[in-house]
Amino acid sequence: MSELADLLRTRREALQPAEVGLPPAGRRRTPGLRREEVAQLAGISTTYYTFLEQGRDVSPSPQILDALARALRLTPAERDHMRALVHGTQEDRPPEVLVAGAADLVDSLDPHPAYVSGRHWDVLHANKSACALWTDWPALPVADRNILWWTFADPRARTVLVEWDAEARAQLARFRAAAARHPEDPAYEALLDRLRLCSKEVRDWWRDHDVAPLSSGRKVLHHPTLGRLDLALLVLQVADDPEQKVVTFRADPTDAARIGALLSAVRTTPVGRSPSVTITGERSR
Repeated sequence: MSELADLLRTRREALQPAEVGLPPAGRRRTPGLRREEVAQLAGISTTYYTFLEQGRDVSPSPQILDALARALRLTPAERDHMRALVHGTQEDRPPEVLVAGAADLVDSLDPHPAYVSGRHWDVLHANKSACALWTDWPALPVADRNILWWTFADPRARTVLVEWDAEARAQLARFRAAAARHPEDPAYEALLDRLRLCSKEVRDWWRDHDVAPLSSGRKVLHHPTLGRLDLALLVLQVADDPEQKVVTFRADPTDAARIGALLSAVRTTPVGRSPSVTITGERSR
């Protein structure tokens, strides 16, 4: 329950009395609301709320969690994250297998980049454009074929992702939300431990308890040959396995043509294909 305790404390300390309709109460020794004020707003006892912040072995009901979410002005994503921290999803899950047809769909999208990410952010399959613009996924060790690991551990990511700071924070927030839904899956904790060892940002940002849902939007990349690429991002969940996401990027016609020309000079192998045909390092001159 330490994760829940940290979440409650950080969100309580970030709120001011005026934000929740309480009158100012003079000088405060610590920032934010007092525990008794949060308890009052949520309609629970101060003792019970204190137990929650202390990480005691208590199991608040969904109704209490919803009341706390309202009291602390949590976003819907933060509320769902808090529920998952307490109740999680306990179902047994088989080993991850790429959903049939996903690879062919992703390959058909070239020269628009696309890849399939799995339950733990592993890149299960990537088309040639995604390999050319991000990294040559099949050339990496299997344990490193992970979008979160690549973002924080590979120095090239900070050059490829023009808005690295915002992108990295958002990825970590989405990963936290996913990990909370599956507290019995040790792979999440193993990846987090690995990320903490390699990245100061992960160590610092994880303490902020930021959570975010899956979302579409835009991605700005830099390629050493093509320069800046501004891509429209659309994330699709696979119906047969909602933990797998088809992540697609739409380039404008001019950039799509430029990516296509690059692919004629750079041949990469999508994840899952035979590595014998992979040739890296070739670029048009």
